[in-house]
Amino acid sequence: MSLFTKCILKDKEEIDGVRISVMSRHTLNDGVTPDTRITSSSFDKHLPELAPSPKLIGDYYKRGLLWGEFEFRFREQIKGASTQIILTEIATMSLSENVTLLCIEDEPHFCHRWLLGEECRRLVPEITVEYR
Repeated sequence: MSLFTKCILKDKEEIDGVRISVMSRHTLNDGVTPDTRITSSSFDKHLPELAPSPKLIGDYYKRGLLWGEFEFRFREQIKGASTQIILTEIATMSLSENVTLLCIEDEPHFCHRWLLGEECRRLVPEITVEYR
């Protein structure tokens, strides 16, 4: 079994297993207008607590925060005990069934889902993480 990451807009596949949205909200860039491309059938669970904070998102998208600083700040954000418990549960679940973390970014390497996958692997080193 594996932990995958994927854009929430990509087609749902059987290999995805449990699909978990790690987005703060399912809206367009204005943060208000619902993104009609994302429906309740796009994901199985929604864990907005695994999304970057609104301030961090704003600093990155609106105020030009560089990726390295975003990465550092997000890694700090997910060090909290409650987040670590959730990530450990997700990583452990991926040992027995496929789990896919979903976000809006098309490419995983400049998306927080990549960082979540790396943190899951740190917490449970025997898991396999695939970035799609």
